[in-house]
Amino acid sequence: MKALVKTARGPGNLQVLDVSEPVCGEDELKIEVAYCGVCGTDIHILKDEFPTHPPVIIGHEFSGTVVEIGSKVTKFRVGDRVVAENVCSTCGDCYLCRTGHYAICIQRGAQGLDLDGAFARYIVCKEQNVYSIPSEVSLQEAALAEPLVCATHAVIDQTKVRAGDVVLVTGPGAMGLLAAQAAMAEGGLVILTGTTADRERFEVARKLGIPHTVNVEREDLPRIVGDLTEGRGVDVVIECSGSERAVTSGVSLIKKRGTFTQVGLFGKKVPVDLDTIVTREIRIVGSMSHTWNAWKRGLSLVAQGKIRLAPLITAVYPLTEWERAFKEFEDRKGIKILLEPVREG
Repeated sequence: MKALVKTARGPGNLQVLDVSEPVCGEDELKIEVAYCGVCGTDIHILKDEFPTHPPVIIGHEFSGTVVEIGSKVTKFRVGDRVVAENVCSTCGDCYLCRTGHYAICIQRGAQGLDLDGAFARYIVCKEQNVYSIPSEVSLQEAALAEPLVCATHAVIDQTKVRAGDVVLVTGPGAMGLLAAQAAMAEGGLVILTGTTADRERFEVARKLGIPHTVNVEREDLPRIVGDLTEGRGVDVVIECSGSERAVTSGVSLIKKRGTFTQVGLFGKKVPVDLDTIVTREIRIVGSMSHTWNAWKRGLSLVAQGKIRLAPLITAVYPLTEWERAFKEFEDRKGIKILLEPVREG
């Protein structure tokens, strides 16, 4: 089968190669990939800004159909439509694993980074990491399940957005739009920010019902925040852009004793005004990956129609056009770009 492989560490070193089909273990499912989304992490892998263990097939945001099950699999059958966590191995015994935070286990292994991922025709996954796709959700929409649950984890598990909170979400990409919808589902009033380059993304945001979209290059964000919060500042900032400017702005606009949650990755070190954090008693939270709770709640919110995924899908390309897809992602053309595997034979 053809797969997109990180062949070695260093910038570049991504190629579509012919590789062997994966073999299904006794506690695993072999899944035929329907779609796999391009993620910011994939761009960091291309630039060698994120650790990998080559040679490895990359890609982790996927949906598909079960084509084979191992002898010990009991919850799934051939033909089931599924998605899966990309965290595929943990120690199972550390304090993180025992408290439900296995996704950041020190010994964690992730598909698309450490083990073969989903930019291929087939992938094998442990049964315990697989989830059924709700009947209301298409295979294209389901390819957004992994970023969906990362956003759900950030908003619900880590930030604990509450009804009535004014929530500033920075960055109107896929993660920002998902986080904004999750915050709205929890009863938050959302302000979504971006730049002139995000015009099309703002249009999608408005279609999703996000009440306030702000172009920070043309509008007075501090004034808007002041008007909406009676000068107090936002209750919560969820930073999804990986932009130093967004961090600086978010810290300045949050209320005293507010919560600042960092979701976006930077690929470099960025300065933070810690004096402001101290004097205003701002709570800083990082949000990485997901939890079992986030998977269950995220998929449920989509099934209930409280989070919409289809409007975020702006292009679908064959795997062989991965370079075009990656470039469009970097150039912020569209929102979520999906790749389809090559189905030879």
